[in-house]
Amino acid sequence: MQKLAAGNWKMNGLDAALAEIDALAAAHPSPECEVLICPPATLLSRLAARAEGTAIQTGAQDCHAAASGAHTGDISAEMIADAGGAFVIVGHSERRADHGEDDATVRAKAEATWRAGLTAIICVGETLEEREAGRTIDIVGGQLAGSVPDGATAANTVIAYEPVWAIGTGKVPTLEEISEVHDDIRARLTDRFGGDAGGMRLLYGGSVKPSNAAEIFGVSNVDGALVGGASLKASDFGGIVEALG
Repeated sequence: MQKLAAGNWKMNGLDAALAEIDALAAAHPSPECEVLICPPATLLSRLAARAEGTAIQTGAQDCHAAASGAHTGDISAEMIADAGGAFVIVGHSERRADHGEDDATVRAKAEATWRAGLTAIICVGETLEEREAGRTIDIVGGQLAGSVPDGATAANTVIAYEPVWAIGTGKVPTLEEISEVHDDIRARLTDRFGGDAGGMRLLYGGSVKPSNAAEIFGVSNVDGALVGGASLKASDFGGIVEALG
């Protein structure tokens, strides 16, 4: 499978930030891996236009489950597709925590993403308290079961494991801990979806940076990364893209 380097800009970036797309495209005109940037919604269409003709794809950080309607402030997957997006991140821990999204909500958003012909990046991950209680595998397994809809395939679904306690903290699980979770995710997906699950990309996210990317990508069943802060600068994100080459 082709590896995936996905950048999540979160609530960062004004028009001037689009210059980073030019720098990234110039430095990596033909990357070995698939490269994706998910900017804030205000930049989505402009980034898609800026990235046209390059190896960089565009995605969104969230969507509403409905195709349209009276949902002030929300954006549908169809709108994302119309703006040039190809992927949608759903179920990120910040959405789960800040907006009270549960597995059923995440599942509905993933189905909406497919409805619009886009690829869903479905996020799972445990808190520090859950990790310290020895519940990581159970928590992540439960989120997979509840958040991933029936009909998931390697073509329409990417899974991102992001331990909540590692996001933006500089803390990173040991390689053995990452391997344990990713191997368990692969096994659970295979049990549920059969052979096609072997082609589903499993991303690791949580304080990934150029200095640790190569060793993380060497872990079994790590097929790329969902990157936050380090994706904001082409020089940093480019190092992660290189590590996936």
